[in-house]
Amino acid sequence: MHAIETVGLTKYYGHRSGLVASVLERLRASTSPPIRALESLDIAVREGEIFGFLGPNGSGKSTTIRLLLGFLHPTAGRGRVLGLDTVRDSVTIRRRLGYLPSGIALYDTLTGEQLLDYLGELSGRPASRRAELCQRLELSSRTLKRLVRDYSRGMRQKVGIVQALQHDPELAILDEPTEGLDPLMQRAFYEILDTLKAEGRTIFFSSHVLSEVERVCDRVAIVREGRLVALEETVALLARRKRNILMRFTGAPPRLETVSGITNVEHGDGYVTCSVEGSVRPFLAAIADAAVVDLTIEPARLEEAFLEFYDAAETT
Repeated sequence: MHAIETVGLTKYYGHRSGLVASVLERLRASTSPPIRALESLDIAVREGEIFGFLGPNGSGKSTTIRLLLGFLHPTAGRGRVLGLDTVRDSVTIRRRLGYLPSGIALYDTLTGEQLLDYLGELSGRPASRRAELCQRLELSSRTLKRLVRDYSRGMRQKVGIVQALQHDPELAILDEPTEGLDPLMQRAFYEILDTLKAEGRTIFFSSHVLSEVERVCDRVAIVREGRLVALEETVALLARRKRNILMRFTGAPPRLETVSGITNVEHGDGYVTCSVEGSVRPFLAAIADAAVVDLTIEPARLEEAFLEFYDAAETT
């Protein structure tokens, strides 16, 4: 069983679906054409993996999450979370998973402790991980006795993380989870994810911070304008990314123009630059006899791979 599975999942705003459309959607449909938020999304998130979900604002990420949680009903297609239907079984789904929304809003008149108690009761499960999470995120008992309205943005985010994970859910859906966290707390959060993964928990991780998706995710889905444009193992995605190379040398320049996978070759006075796609072994073989003075090979980064997919999507 997959932790999350969608088949043809589609959402149009201002479009009357096969289900009962909301009054607002009916009014919109009468005055303007429907707006495509998500089109035929097919993904399957494996149990026990950290799955990255990438895309800029307006790409359909938030709509997808709301459909998975049952806050929205699809125009077409279907979704299943923990083996349950996202429309018929939405209440059961929300009790079994943990959810951290982007820009989480908290009750300012409660203390941190009261807020965590209240949200924990809604899940109907004991807060078995709260003490561990608070310790890792440096939320002391003294801090939790303060009113939430006195919390900084970073403290609010830490409370948001704790409420999503304190009941040890089988699946956690985390939307921009490191917003407002300083680098030390970001590292603590990544260590929490490592622990959860080692224990077999599943994480659906939506973020704009590509470096952290690269750091923690096993696979990555990329969406653009409501459509899935890529679904890859993170390692495989990085392996295909073009890496830029600068080499300084003495004597005769190496012959790179005809080497497979090497493009954008430019020669200068005692140096050459190029791009390498995939393995760097053909490049290293080509320069084996060159008198290399200095060699810089940029590491593959998910950001470049992400942008390459978007550039390709725009030209098709």
